[in-house]
Amino acid sequence: MNVTEPTGDRGYIPIADHGLIGNLRTAALVSVDGSIESYCVPNFDSPSIFARILDKDKGGHFSISPTVPFTTKQNYLPNSNILQTKYLNEEGVATVTDYLPRQPHSATARPLLAWLIRRVEVIRGSMPIRVECAPAFNYARSPHTTERVIDTSVASPAPSSPQGGHYKGLFTSSEANLKLDLRYIAEAAFDNIAVPEVELHELDLSKKGHKGKGVWTEIVLTEGQAVTFVLRTPPDVKLPPQAQPTHETAKELGIPFEKLVAGASTLRPPEDPILTKTLLRELLEQTNSYWNAWIRRSTYQGSWKEAVNRSALALKLLIYEPTGAVVASPTFSLPEYIGGTRNWDYRASWIRDSSFTLYALIRLGFTHEANAYMEFIFERVRARGPDGSLKIMYTIHGETEFPEEELNHLDGHKGSKPVRIGNGAIDHVQLDIYGELLDCIYLSQKYGRPLGYDTWVAVRDIIEYVIAHVHDPDLSIWEVRGRQRHFTYSKVMMVAIDRGIRLAEKRSLPCPRRNEWYRARDELYEEIMAKAWNAEKRFFAQSYEDKEILDSALLIMPLVFFSTPSDPRFLNTLRAILHSRERGGLTSNGLVYRYDFDKADDGVGGEEGTFCLCTLWCVEALARAGEYDKALLARAVSMFEDFLQYTNHLGLCTEEISDAGDALGNAVQGFTHVTLISAAYNLSRMQAKFRG
Repeated sequence: MNVTEPTGDRGYIPIADHGLIGNLRTAALVSVDGSIESYCVPNFDSPSIFARILDKDKGGHFSISPTVPFTTKQNYLPNSNILQTKYLNEEGVATVTDYLPRQPHSATARPLLAWLIRRVEVIRGSMPIRVECAPAFNYARSPHTTERVIDTSVASPAPSSPQGGHYKGLFTSSEANLKLDLRYIAEAAFDNIAVPEVELHELDLSKKGHKGKGVWTEIVLTEGQAVTFVLRTPPDVKLPPQAQPTHETAKELGIPFEKLVAGASTLRPPEDPILTKTLLRELLEQTNSYWNAWIRRSTYQGSWKEAVNRSALALKLLIYEPTGAVVASPTFSLPEYIGGTRNWDYRASWIRDSSFTLYALIRLGFTHEANAYMEFIFERVRARGPDGSLKIMYTIHGETEFPEEELNHLDGHKGSKPVRIGNGAIDHVQLDIYGELLDCIYLSQKYGRPLGYDTWVAVRDIIEYVIAHVHDPDLSIWEVRGRQRHFTYSKVMMVAIDRGIRLAEKRSLPCPRRNEWYRARDELYEEIMAKAWNAEKRFFAQSYEDKEILDSALLIMPLVFFSTPSDPRFLNTLRAILHSRERGGLTSNGLVYRYDFDKADDGVGGEEGTFCLCTLWCVEALARAGEYDKALLARAVSMFEDFLQYTNHLGLCTEEISDAGDALGNAVQGFTHVTLISAAYNLSRMQAKFRG
């Protein structure tokens, strides 16, 4: 990528051209030209302070980029979620290393430091660098003040101000009830090289719509010089002068500055340590060790291991550690079609994702994460409605309110409006969630913790709710905004009843209405075969009412053991989906649409791309059918390897892919990575079976 304009003047960067960093509380998108484009503080679902990906002018950004033309490369450190962006031209090479710290789990570990750390250094020649930090609080709605104040929390190597310290940027938004400060440490790797001088200046972007000033600096770095910037919410603590080392204080006290720094460190609370080169080096090493140690726990030994490991590392970034919840995506309102209206907030935890996420975690050997996620799910089950019902999603804190709101002051990515926060689908009736939920519980019993009696009683209530509503219409997995219908996917996912029966049988759990459960399961199966089957075109239709419409969600049938992968009706449906849209199918260039948006009425309107989830379900369906037809297995392998070409330069996935091959929808998309892991696992298993 070539960049010729200053960072503050450039347009939108494609969705795919970003990496993700995180700390299991929140996450940040980093563009290939070194800009933090999306970052919510302190949690995934908190208001954004940077949202440039949704409004290039006033969304807010934190950029570190050369002021001269350059090419760029971006990569993760091996087996890590620490991101490096490299700038290259004939005169020099610079790297920016981005991460949110994670410390190893131990009794002596300091509290989690909610810092965004960005280290820029030159490793060859020289490079002029411009740094801009321009927060936009509360989704760019709240004003803030900006001050340059003496930083008394940094062990500055030399006085660079009359007061004997150096300045930091302090951003305060009373309306958003949030403060941020931007600190830095400059250093030189060699004795014969000067420590670079950094001076922060106020940055006025009010003409672009900003409600407060940012800060900027320009520095020319040469080989061996580095500056580390740290953005954080400063702790609200009162400190004595001895805990705030400056050269002026050292002079007043008559002690060496280095001794004052050492003493100050012991006087400060652990959440507010003195910022030193040693501390930053330790944080980088500890964070890298944390990710390395975590991925080494994976038990996966199949093919495509690199893609699977990267998907696992991406999935880990989506876990909200305090509750065990997994967000669908750390981003919001990225468009499913450029210029379109399908722009949704995915910073919540969907019940639907539960069984698929649990399956992926278990298959990779991450039992700790699987058990934590199950506890989050069980908490929701125990807090079910009086009638036994559940919400289709919960906030990462387990709450049931996630009100949808349109932010009309934001431009949207490349003009894709409206920008939405919250998600009105939380109040939808989507009956399929009970199938995913019970499948999740069944899997946890098979591979994880045993089910307690009280939880089993709650599960029985949920199954009774399912049976009572088995003939009701709903709004389906696709969360349509139109009329309710009897969607076939939702009926298929009434496998909730089957999983309840299996739990009772395998765990010898009391089931007073066992016979009624069997009868309800069998009658529903016969109903689906009669009402969802299009006998003329020989495929399962999207709903009982729309017999002419294909839906790739039905590729799930053999994956949840509703049907065998060799069942003629399923195979006919699979073949119909594999036709191109022009021939009545849902496939384009080896990628699969959810349904034909020109034919189906989903109450939203507009176009969308092919759906990564559906493509990977198709791969897995072909792989399972390939057990009986080797040609289908070969097609599954080809389709999967082709799909991997559509992941971005880091191996990360979005929700959708356009006809032109561009990434669409929220990034990084958890459901896509979960199904990638599942598809790779089952493809490898089938290949091994044929080799054996």
